[in-house]
Amino acid sequence: MRYISTRGAAPELDFDDVLLAGLAQDGGLYLPESWPRFSAEEIRTLQDLSYAEIATRVVEPFMAGSVALPEIGTLLREAYAGFDHSAVAPLKQLDKRTWLMELFHGPTLAFKDFALQAVGRLFDKVLTARGRCITIVGATSGDTGSAAIEACRDRDRIEIFILHPKGRVSEVQRRQMTTVTSGNVHNIAIEGTFDDCQDLVKAMFNDMSFREEVQLSAVNSINWARILVQIAYYFHAATALGAPDRKVAFAVPTGNFGNVYAGYGARQMGLPIERLIVGSNRNDILTRFFDSGAMTLAPVHPTLSPSMDIQVSSNFERLLFDLCGRDGEAVTKTLARLRQDGSFEVAPAQLEQARALFAAARLDDEETLAEVTRLQHETGELIDPHSAIGIAAARAKAGDLDAPVVALATAHPAKFPDAVEQATGRRTALPARLADLYEREERMSVLPNDYTAVTAHIRETKGVRGAA
Repeated sequence: MRYISTRGAAPELDFDDVLLAGLAQDGGLYLPESWPRFSAEEIRTLQDLSYAEIATRVVEPFMAGSVALPEIGTLLREAYAGFDHSAVAPLKQLDKRTWLMELFHGPTLAFKDFALQAVGRLFDKVLTARGRCITIVGATSGDTGSAAIEACRDRDRIEIFILHPKGRVSEVQRRQMTTVTSGNVHNIAIEGTFDDCQDLVKAMFNDMSFREEVQLSAVNSINWARILVQIAYYFHAATALGAPDRKVAFAVPTGNFGNVYAGYGARQMGLPIERLIVGSNRNDILTRFFDSGAMTLAPVHPTLSPSMDIQVSSNFERLLFDLCGRDGEAVTKTLARLRQDGSFEVAPAQLEQARALFAAARLDDEETLAEVTRLQHETGELIDPHSAIGIAAARAKAGDLDAPVVALATAHPAKFPDAVEQATGRRTALPARLADLYEREERMSVLPNDYTAVTAHIRETKGVRGAA
């Protein structure tokens, strides 16, 4: 299995090199040169397997030649053994057609745990085999940071720096990052938005001197391994509901497009997905694209669903690559227009191609609270604001589909207790293992949105730890 960059000018790599590289040298994102396809019979054999066994079957074809391949089954069993629910990703029926897949039973109560608990272990295997150490730098709008820290804490060969937008994540999200005292964990609060954090990380990857100096790697969903591992829960849900003999649709609350792109990957592998529904909050750049074919940047507005407060959806580049006929030069020129002019527009045929699979809906904060309230009254379920957007999008865009629609519940309601209480009058308690989170001491650095200041801090902080 070889991997190519969406911008066409970086060398092809194998799985282990892609894992460690994160971003391609030409600034693009890595994708498999071709997608492995499962036959209907191969999909049918997944129906009676455990979650870890399904994940193993899904990721194995992408890892040919990896030093971790012989142990991937064990690695994934270990990754999900600590989840709070025996089903790992349990399904609940909300109404005749709509199902909820709970993706928040991992250690940090968010869907990011599915990928990062595996990716942390993959890093360990590959780095040990190569005798290397790396510095991970990631940006988070709330959940990636805590999941990445939990996956990488106390690992001897990894030093991790997580950037989050100061004052723009929930208190639970922030504390899950800043109360980790492991010596290899460093939190940076950036005076800016998530897009500013993401731009800083991308700039570091494009700075070849800095990248080589600190042996930079990524855990954001720009890292292909993140997307790959998330594909598994689409197979898990679809086969539980009768695939391949029954089509299924998914509704995904998303800002950075990584989670829903994993669903696109599952479809490329042969899973009979009839529709992928994107749920957006007020920062609705993705919904506006699927409505109009134009992607136009706008200011980032703080909302009750902060993990989606994004205007630059990094993983959309992977879909754009296919919309451009896998022409890396065309992708590069299109994204240059977005940066220079703040907008680009695809051709009508490209928009038609995207709309053949994707639909999108937008909810503002008032509508989000109303959906949390409705679900609690009608089903008894308490859901977080992000999951509410996915469920409402499913109802808005499922139309005349005969297929069941699975809405992804991406975070535990206790991560956003103020919004849940505002909508329902009930405040969700954290699990017992996190009950003292609000009493734990926090540790983070506050820095301006300035590349020189942030890279200098990383150099200085990494050097102190390295000398310790």
